[in-house]
Amino acid sequence: MTRKTIIDRTLKVINQLPEEKAEEISIFADFVMKRFEEQQLNEQLLQINQKSNAYEFLNDEEDIYSVADLKEIY
Repeated sequence: MTRKTIIDRTLKVINQLPEEKAEEISIFADFVMKRFEEQQLNEQLLQINQKSNAYEFLNDEEDIYSVADLKEIY
């Protein structure tokens, strides 16, 4: 199903609903959009972080602890 078909079908259904139900759909659409925007932002931040060398110095550090230092293993 194409994007246009989905939108047309959804609008047709919304137009048949009472105002309070249409408002519920509007609130849900806002929620979905906000979640999508947050997801996009997180992905962009992850890409920026992966490309940066901010933590590169840790690769040169000697390990302070090893598995032998563990008192309990879960």
